[in-house]
Amino acid sequence: MSQQLLLTFYGDDFTGSTDALEALATRGIESVLFLEPPTLADLSRFPGVKAVGVAGLSRSQSPQWMDRELPGVFEALRGLGAPLCHYKVCSTFDSSATHGSIGRAVEIGRRIFDTPCVPMIVGAPVLRRYVVFGNLFATVTGLTHRIDRHPTMSQHPVTPMTEADLRLHLSRQTNLPSASIDILALQAGRGLERYQECAKEGVAIALFDTLDAPSVQEAGRALWEGRGSRPCFVAGSSGVEYSLIAWWQSQGQLPPLPALAVVPPVERLLVLSGSCSPVTAMQINWALRNGFEGVALDAIELTSGSGEFERATEKASGILNAGGSPLLYSAGGPADVVQSDSADPGFGAQLGIKLGELAGYLVRKHGLQRTLIAGGDTSGHAGQALRIQALTMLRPFAPGSPLCRIWSDDEAVDGKEILLKGGQVGGEALFGDLRRGDG
Repeated sequence: MSQQLLLTFYGDDFTGSTDALEALATRGIESVLFLEPPTLADLSRFPGVKAVGVAGLSRSQSPQWMDRELPGVFEALRGLGAPLCHYKVCSTFDSSATHGSIGRAVEIGRRIFDTPCVPMIVGAPVLRRYVVFGNLFATVTGLTHRIDRHPTMSQHPVTPMTEADLRLHLSRQTNLPSASIDILALQAGRGLERYQECAKEGVAIALFDTLDAPSVQEAGRALWEGRGSRPCFVAGSSGVEYSLIAWWQSQGQLPPLPALAVVPPVERLLVLSGSCSPVTAMQINWALRNGFEGVALDAIELTSGSGEFERATEKASGILNAGGSPLLYSAGGPADVVQSDSADPGFGAQLGIKLGELAGYLVRKHGLQRTLIAGGDTSGHAGQALRIQALTMLRPFAPGSPLCRIWSDDEAVDGKEILLKGGQVGGEALFGDLRRGDG
């Protein structure tokens, strides 16, 4: 197995996991995303696989949850023998000491894999995320902001980004010492050498800048050439995958680009959103003006068991029976975030579970071929409700959010198609594009 696999990864939410899946699969690296760590029997269904991921939920969980859940997952992935195991986080790096602590996850992975100096790559220029001198920047609607001044991430309802220097941000989550491998070292072709120096200096987290194609490739060189003889733990966004791919490509080690699956149009597309992002709000508004039929959900009523679930399924079923495309959403944008979300730390999970149950019920009842889920937590719970065992990519639709084929032992779900979308992902007409297919 160690000679076959190039990479394993654990995504801290579902949409982030499909982001890594897309980065690999679009470059011809056959990849499979599981919901649980796979057994050898699971992998035998995918004989040509080169990268194996596990879609997780740690982004919304506590350090105590991580202490219970992550060691077993990391040990299982280490047992697959790939040279690198990637703890995949969002490229906006939003996290805190109490929710989705990246620092705690690195502590656990560093111990399980015995990787004294953990490489970290967060920037992904292809996604318009950049790290320069250790500071994170992100582009939205054509403008690039320092992450602590980003109009959405600086005001995230659970994990607002109030610090752009990722070393300082991590220091609030872990006592592990970190250092920056900056753009000057990368431009000088010294990424690997600087990483090796960090390891000798006792640095526990080595954060690579990523600004442009040359710096991404040099970071990939350092990661691959500095991996050692046993499985190495690495953390970061899909910038990890993009960096490795850039280096492998420069060395002529990538297979030919794969042919993308043909995606025909569908008459009925189910869209279910638990996102409060302004990008998703823009997509919802476009869809409601262009043939989708909205079903606004009362989030508090939905989680209280007061009949909102039945009302929503009845209305959505009526739309589907008439050949329409229902759009179920719990928020029309940031202004719609309910107060219970901040008052009760468990409310978001409760809402995600109910939204996932809605998706599972409607897909099974109506035999829907294609579904779109918006929101990382919502996607995770929808995946569980749909009894998804694994996902493979069909074709990209929005950066980081490909359309995927579902693998499941539930015949009503197996072979169906799903797109899991992060809140900040996609253009205004994404829902319509997915319903129309690839032309």
